Formats: sequence, C-alpha cells, structure tokens
Amino acid sequence: RAAGRARRAAEIARERERWDARLGTADDRVTDLRAQHATAQAALAEARAAPDALVAQRQALATRITTAEARLTAARDALASAETARRDAAQAERDTERAAGAAREARARADTAVDAAQTTVREAAARIAETLDITSPAALPAELEADPDALPSAATLETEIARLRRARDALGAVNLRAEADARAVQDEHDTLLRERADLDAAIAKLRGAIGALNREGRERLLAAFEQVNTTFGTLYTHLFGGGEARLVLVESDDPLEAGLEIMCQPPGKKLSTLSLLSGGEQTLTALALIFAVFLTNPAPICVLDEVDAPLDDANVARFCDLLDEMTRRTETRFLIITHNAISMARMDRLFGVTMVEQGVSQLVSVDLHAAETLVA
Repeated sequence: RAAGRARRAAEIARERERWDARLGTADDRVTDLRAQHATAQAALAEARAAPDALVAQRQALATRITTAEARLTAARDALASAETARRDAAQAERDTERAAGAAREARARADTAVDAAQTTVREAAARIAETLDITSPAALPAELEADPDALPSAATLETEIARLRRARDALGAVNLRAEADARAVQDEHDTLLRERADLDAAIAKLRGAIGALNREGRERLLAAFEQVNTTFGTLYTHLFGGGEARLVLVESDDPLEAGLEIMCQPPGKKLSTLSLLSGGEQTLTALALIFAVFLTNPAPICVLDEVDAPLDDANVARFCDLLDEMTRRTETRFLIITHNAISMARMDRLFGVTMVEQGVSQLVSVDLHAAETLVA
C-alpha cells in the first residue's frame, strides 16, 4: 500500500507539474490575447475612421480626375491642332518644292528658247546678209519696202513657210528630161486614144455580129425546135400506140435563154410532165426525143447503153420496131448494149465476150441474117 501511495503521490506530483505548466502557458496566452484585443480595438477604431477618410480621399481623387480629363482634352485638342498645322506645313512645303521645280524647268526652257532664238536670229542675219547683201537686219524692212507693223504674226509666217517648204519638197528634184518625158507621155496618150477608138469600133462590130448570130441562132433554133417537136410527137404516138407529146419552151421569151419542158399524155392518162411518168414511160419518151433529134440531124453512129433495161417485153418490142423504122429512114448505125433476149434477137449482128478457158477472154460475133440463111 505504501508503494502504491508513493506511486500515486508521484503521479499526482507529475500531474500538478503539468497543470502548473499549463497554467503558465494559459497566463501567457491570456496576455497575448489581451495584447491582440488591444490591437484589434485600435484597428477597429482605425477601421471605423477609415470610411470617412476614404470618402474624403475619393472626393479629392474625383476632383483630380476631372482636372486631369480637362487637361487631357485640352492636350488632345492641342495635339490635333499641331498635327493639322504640321500637315499643312508639309503640304505647303511640297507645293513650294513643286513650284520651285516647275520654276526651274520653266527657266531652263526659257534659257533654251532664248539660246534657240539667238541662234535663229544669227542664222537669219547670216541668210539676209548672204541673200540681200545687208549687214544689219534692221535695214531689211527698208530694203523690202515693208511696214513692220503690218506684217503677219510670227506664228502665221512660220506656218506659211512650212507650207511653202512642203510644197517645194513635193515638187521633188529638178527633172532636166521633163520636156522629153512629156512628149513621150503625150505620144503614149495619143497611141492609147487610137487603140481605144479601134477597140470601141471592134466592140461595136462584135456586138453587131453577136446580134446577127443571136438572130440567126434564134431562127435556126426555132426551126429545129419545130421540126424536132413535130417528129417527137409522131414517134411518141408510134411508140405508145396513141397519146400525144410535145416540147415547150419555158422560163423566158428568148429561145436562146429558155428552158425545155417535155409534156406527155400516154393513152388513157392526163397530160403531165415527164417527171410524173413511170420508169418505162420515161424511157420510151426519152427514146422518142433522142430519135426525133437523130431524124432532124442524123449522125453516122448512135450508141444506146441498156436503154431497154426498165422496159417490159411489150415495150421492148415497141422499142425494136422503132429501131427498125429508124434504120430504114436513116443511114445511122445503132450500137445497142443490152442483156435483153428480145432486143438481142432483133439485132443484125451480135458481139459478146466469152471465156473459153479460165482467165482467157475471147470476143465473139454472130451475123444473125447469115445464121438464118444457114438454118434455112
């Protein structure tokens, strides 16, 4: 128990020391808090007095700001005026420099003009002295008996001088052979006039000859046209077994310039132009016209190439009959190129090409009249 009490007493002693230490710390803390409280009270009093000071300071600053803004506005106005004055001064300086440059150029031109005028005066004085033997140009008006006040202006005189110089230059150099050249040109002109007169006479003669030829041509053409037209109508009627056909001059009253229209009327049909007929009818009509021309102006030979191709057998027979009639009435030899059996049977002689061997052609002819004699 004594040991326990001793331990307990020792613990109490240590606990007391701790509490004493804490008490000392608390005293120090209270002292610090009191100091802080005093400081806070002073700061609070200062803070309570600060708004009034800030209001006064704000009013002072507002006054200073207003004064500064007024000074700023005045400074800006002064700066703008200064900039405007500077620009005006710079522009005036540039204008002055340009005017000075123009003045220098004008002076240079004036100096050049003065030099040129002096040179012109000296040259004029030299020309006057050389031409009129006058030593002083002032004596020129008296020599020319001219009034200086009545003379034209210098510009007018320069223009007139330039015109006269151009006229002189246009004349060219002096031609010493002008008279000989003039005589040669006159001779050539006379020759051309004579040739023109000859040409006019030849043209008149040619026009008269052309007129005579045209008159004779019209007469012959009309005569041949009437003959061909009559024969054409007869042959057409013979070929078609009736109907009628005629030739008509169209598009001009002058036969030499007129066109030719074929008017046809096969049996049982209306009168129409050649283009409205069938192929066979067109072929027979064309054959009638060709043979009419041959009867009017026979030729020694007539070649007809496949003219019977568009014809049927009855029209081929008519064509062959007409061909026989033509051979009796004329001395024309007709050469017919055909593949039609009826046409070949009606010919006097046949000519053909045969190939006896491969690649070897041979011309063959047959006299049908002689063949008929042999058969008989």
